[in-house]
Amino acid sequence: MADIIHRVGIKAPLSQVYEALATVKGVAGWWTQETTGSSEKGGTIGVRFLTPAGKEIGGMQMEVVALDPDKKVQWRIKEGPKEWIGTDVVFDLRREGDTTIVLFGHKNWKEPVEFMAHCSMKWATFLLSLRELVEKGKGRPSPVDLKIDNWN
Repeated sequence: MADIIHRVGIKAPLSQVYEALATVKGVAGWWTQETTGSSEKGGTIGVRFLTPAGKEIGGMQMEVVALDPDKKVQWRIKEGPKEWIGTDVVFDLRREGDTTIVLFGHKNWKEPVEFMAHCSMKWATFLLSLRELVEKGKGRPSPVDLKIDNWN
């Protein structure tokens, strides 16, 4: 098994960062505007990724596995790219001084493949989008996200 991990600091209260991770509206503000579903524990969140012209280029469905206010959000991927099925996306939160630390993991990939490298870079850009959303009020969710290669 292989994992993607990232760490980012956000100059905002834990509760604001948690809200951006734990709600459909929050996720739509930093990951993809096309976010729907139920963000309750046991619920399903659906995300779709579109080109700026509106063509769908991907999507997934994930179960909300854990919601621990101001501490943790965890999703399990149920539908999407075959490499993602059965993986877990985890956001662990903690406070250090005036900064909320997000320790991110996209865990349990079957093997480290080129698509994993692409996803690692994209997760990094979306975590910076999360920081922009919480600190400045506006993120860069898909389809206005930072494009990194010819896969998006």
